[in-house]
Amino acid sequence: MSVGVLKAGKFTKLAQRLSPNLLKIGLSGVLFCFASVMFPHPQLGLMALGFGAVMLWVALIILCIEWRHKALRKRVFASIAGFVEHDAVPSFTTDADGIIGYENTAAVKRFDGRTGQSLHTALETFFAAPKAMLARMQSRALAKGADSEDVILRQGHMRLSVNLVGEDVFLWRLEDIADRGTASGIADIEIPMLTLSKTGTTLAVNDALKRIIGPRDVQLDRIVNDLPLRSGDVHVLAGLEGRVYARTAIFDTDAGHREVYFIPETAPNVNDWDAFDALPVALLRIGLDGSILQSNRPAREILAVTQTEEMGLGDVVEGLGRSVVDWVSDVALGRARKPEFVRASHSKNDTFLQVSLNRIEGKDAVELIAVLSDATELKSLEAQFVQSQKMQAIGQLAGGVAHDFNNLLTAISGHCDLLLLRHDRADPDYGDLVQIHQNANRAASLVGQLLAFSRKQTLKPEVIDLRDTLADLTHLLNRLVGEKVTLTLAHDIGLLPIRVDKRQLEQVIMNLVVNARDAMATGGEVKIETRNEILTTPYVRDRAAVPEGEYVMVKVTDQGVGIPPERLQKIFEPFFTTKRTGEGTGLGLSTVYGIIKQTGGFIFVDSVVGSGTSFSIYLPAHTAQAEAIVETLPPVIEAQASHSERGSGVVLLVEDEAPVRAFASRALRMRGYTVLEADCAEEALETLSDPNLQVDLFVSDVIMPGMDGPTWVSEALKLRPNVKVVFVSGYAEDHFTEQQARIPNSVFLPKPFSLSELTTTVQEQLH
Repeated sequence: MSVGVLKAGKFTKLAQRLSPNLLKIGLSGVLFCFASVMFPHPQLGLMALGFGAVMLWVALIILCIEWRHKALRKRVFASIAGFVEHDAVPSFTTDADGIIGYENTAAVKRFDGRTGQSLHTALETFFAAPKAMLARMQSRALAKGADSEDVILRQGHMRLSVNLVGEDVFLWRLEDIADRGTASGIADIEIPMLTLSKTGTTLAVNDALKRIIGPRDVQLDRIVNDLPLRSGDVHVLAGLEGRVYARTAIFDTDAGHREVYFIPETAPNVNDWDAFDALPVALLRIGLDGSILQSNRPAREILAVTQTEEMGLGDVVEGLGRSVVDWVSDVALGRARKPEFVRASHSKNDTFLQVSLNRIEGKDAVELIAVLSDATELKSLEAQFVQSQKMQAIGQLAGGVAHDFNNLLTAISGHCDLLLLRHDRADPDYGDLVQIHQNANRAASLVGQLLAFSRKQTLKPEVIDLRDTLADLTHLLNRLVGEKVTLTLAHDIGLLPIRVDKRQLEQVIMNLVVNARDAMATGGEVKIETRNEILTTPYVRDRAAVPEGEYVMVKVTDQGVGIPPERLQKIFEPFFTTKRTGEGTGLGLSTVYGIIKQTGGFIFVDSVVGSGTSFSIYLPAHTAQAEAIVETLPPVIEAQASHSERGSGVVLLVEDEAPVRAFASRALRMRGYTVLEADCAEEALETLSDPNLQVDLFVSDVIMPGMDGPTWVSEALKLRPNVKVVFVSGYAEDHFTEQQARIPNSVFLPKPFSLSELTTTVQEQLH
């Protein structure tokens, strides 16, 4: 019988999910039908009757599907029983939850009948903690159709195998292989030995080895003290009477197993050089000419070499900065004792070592002993610290430059707005003024990118489905890539939601897609993939550590020219670009970096010259718990660029930049407000010292020489608690969010702002 009879369609799966609520659905249908005769309005009664009938039909259909599914399951079990009922190997069938549905005669004899129980409960009496292993094997069976593992029992061992025989039916077989090792003849071998499976499980131990280790647990880590095993090395065995030193020989068998032989040796004398391999510290014996006279196993491991005969210290390390012979000579003469940091020459990865050379008196001459310590993590932390300091310094510079530029752009665009009010479209100067205004806006966009890199921009996070966002963006992205480049999207079906600034995330995607397009002059494919990533342990890469948790990964891949390795570390720095002059500002990837970091995500890049580049972005998945602790930020004004109505009231304008103050005061007076000006907080407080002065609104810069905006406003509100406040700044709002949160009736207007944005904000605050 084909196992495919249990493959459920979409409707069947839906029915199975609704099955636990079958009784509720049926009762609800009966109640609606009964209630239909009670309604005073016939139309409502007919609607209730129809709804009740539908629910009864749904309950009946679910009942039929469930009955059919159970019948099919019984037929499958009956078919399986015909094959394995008389099998000498214990066999079980389980569902997706591990509940036993069928067991053959051999299983009943060995496990005393476990139908209806979980399989891991039945196996707990034979070996420890089977639940995790069964879940692992079941996952592999779902992916591959079958799986098997060799398992150590309290007495002997067995092979546990599983086959997927239906959508949610698994056939398990427990084959006892406790005597295979003896059958192969290892019991008659006088050399101590054991047999390992592919996964490193001990399958058999011969009598010669048992006489050394005794009748103990046969797990490999209980037998050998200094794993991992290496053929030809001397290992330490946990003997009955203490440590036993044995040289190891390892051979692979045709069955895919490994036979490990232990040849006992005389215990080394710690006062002799022969004790080298037994010591856990990486040591080298160095001659006065820099040659390596002897090395122990830990030293060969850390240097990534198999032997050091006829090699010198300069052959295995590099980056000393001077001649190895000079260094050795200085140590031999007692002139140098300071440890040196070098790099292992033969290591595939960047392995840094701290080498301490010490002079010793040999039998016939002076020799040196080198103690090697792995300093890779220390060097990595040092490089990470230097990189973070550099990026922080650049970020501070970018933020400061952006703040000053925002003040300049506010004055430029503001006075341009004032000029535009006095010129109509027929005026010859109108076009020039529009050009000035447009270019000021372009400059403001560049400043915004600097703020994005320095992570000082104002974000407006919202919960979004990334699939919908990319779907809305696809039309624009297709226009960006042009005709030579193909854009493809691939999404995870159950993609988790994320909480980000939608506009900023769109900017990230567009920047990456544009860079991918520019890397493929002759055309190609740009692929955007999204999927869920669940990290059970921190993901460490590129001097960054992604904490464990749930993430949504966005991957943008191209088939372009790639990025050389020496440039990969600089691509996120502002104004660094691989494009020719005039083709880019060098702010695209730095903007991406700043937005992702400010959002709480991580970005990594992989590139192969000539093959393409891939950017991987990890964004934290949104959860209800995370949403509950997000603080409500004070409102950010987004004024409409339209002419405000005339207003009335007294406004105290405090701004240390004279051009910005001049523009703002003129703009507000033109709209009918009375404006009092002050160039610093101290002057503003002095103005307010007059009790007869009536002020309706404070408009204040945040960062000023002397007392800052939130500080003087807090002081002024003690005597004038009902005055409303508008804060303006070239920095982002989160630069002073905590201070603003303590000031009631306050809003934030970011620079650069236009005439209409300023007047509309003031009007909304006053009215």
